[in-house]
Amino acid sequence: MARPSVSEHAEWPTNPLDAARDAFAWLTAGDHPVAVDGREFDHLPNREIPVDELRDLLLRRSCPRRVWDQVWRHVITRARSEGSTWTIVAVGLALPMLTHMAARLTDRYAGDPADIHSEIVQGFLDTLQTIDLTTGRITIRLRWAAYRSGHRALIAALDGPTPKAPGFFSAEPKPSSGHPDLVLARAVQVGVLTPTEAEMISETRLGETLLTECPPTTRSSSGPHARPASGPSTDSPIGSSSALTAPPRATPRARRPRPRPRRARPPTLQSSHRV
Repeated sequence: MARPSVSEHAEWPTNPLDAARDAFAWLTAGDHPVAVDGREFDHLPNREIPVDELRDLLLRRSCPRRVWDQVWRHVITRARSEGSTWTIVAVGLALPMLTHMAARLTDRYAGDPADIHSEIVQGFLDTLQTIDLTTGRITIRLRWAAYRSGHRALIAALDGPTPKAPGFFSAEPKPSSGHPDLVLARAVQVGVLTPTEAEMISETRLGETLLTECPPTTRSSSGPHARPASGPSTDSPIGSSSALTAPPRATPRARRPRPRPRRARPPTLQSSHRV
């Protein structure tokens, strides 16, 4: 079966995620789909694996996280050196997380979500060219970069004027808080959480990653996201609990009662008759 040409598509989707899905399906159609050599990766079959099957294998819970990093290093390296085909492969492999992210960001957005989806894809593509491949957790870092891009577009759209018939009028922006991912992004912006902490919360509490599957992370004590200690030094003799209470008030000194003047006793009968 020959691969269909692009001209055979009656109408190309206007939504970037739908367009990426169709382009990825076009790469995997026909007798010679785009594939990778499974022998280059751990835990994968030792044969040529079409990229759509590769995506399904990565989504299995039994697939170790180190395999994700191996595959991403391979695909991103080829996307940087060979261009369009492997760039589409990269977006196609990420479509499950990008689609889920786009739905969560725009589930309460009343406008056209296509612009938000476009920024999500653009943030992902920009990160493909700059992400450090020498460290792990590539999937989480790609996801977080795409999310931040979509979140910025959503905030800009919510802060803009809302159109009202018969024309456009200034309106009060819609509140953007409430969604868990938006709360996490706001927390990173104001320095309450570091990006690493927000990623961990998003993956383990909002996503489907188990806490035991994530490597232990530590937060640097310096840098723009570092937070000062939230209590007094443990060497303080006061202790940490006393920092939460007000200092005790001074006890007023008790007043001594003033002595009452003694009255002169009248002379007794015996003293008055003394000779």
